[in-house]
Amino acid sequence: MGIFNRTAKTTAPAVAVAEAAGPDLAHLTGEYTIDPAHSRIGFAVRHAMVTNVRGEFTDYEGKLFLDGADPANSTAELVIKVASIDTNQAQRDEHLRTGDFFAADSYPEITFRSTSAERIDSDLYRMTGDLTIKDTTRQIVLDLDFTGTATDVYGAERVGFEGGTTVDRTAWGLTYNAALETGGVLIGEKVKLTLDVSAVKAA
Repeated sequence: MGIFNRTAKTTAPAVAVAEAAGPDLAHLTGEYTIDPAHSRIGFAVRHAMVTNVRGEFTDYEGKLFLDGADPANSTAELVIKVASIDTNQAQRDEHLRTGDFFAADSYPEITFRSTSAERIDSDLYRMTGDLTIKDTTRQIVLDLDFTGTATDVYGAERVGFEGGTTVDRTAWGLTYNAALETGGVLIGEKVKLTLDVSAVKAA
C-alpha cells in the first residue's frame, strides 16, 4: 500500500510527470505502521436488492515498507480481528461472527499480504496481494490514491492512501443467503472494500 512501481507511459507529458515525481518521493522510503485511530477499513454490500449495508473492522494492525526510489520494492501486511466487525447493528454483527459468515471463533483473523506493487500515474498506485479469510486465500488487486504526506503535531511523518476494490464474497466461502419473496436474494455477492490509511514512519 505504498509508493509503487512506475508503469512506462508512451506520451511525453506522462513520462515527464512520472520523472518529476520520482525524486520528490525518495525521502518517504522506510517502515511505516498503520494508525487505526486515523484510518478505516470499511465495506459495503447490497441488502434486499435495494440498498447497501455499510460496516467496518475496528481492530487491526498493519505495516508498510515504502521504497520511493524503487517503488516495486514496497510491501504491505494487514491483520484484521474478525470479532471487531461493526455494522452499527448488534444483532447483525453477532450473526456475521457465526459460522453462517466469518466463523470468528474458528477463524479469528483476516490477513492481507502484498505480492507486487506498481505505479499507474502520478498519484495512483496498484497493489496485488493475497487476502485470506477462513483459511481460504485469493488474490485481490487494490487501486489506491496517494493522498499526501505531512509531519503531525508530535513530529511524526505520516503518509496517506485511500482506495479499495470489489470482491465476490463467495470465493472465500461466505455463501450464506436467503431468497426474497419478490425475487432476488437478501445479500449481494459483491462486496466493496474501502481503505482510508494513515501510516506513521518509524523513527
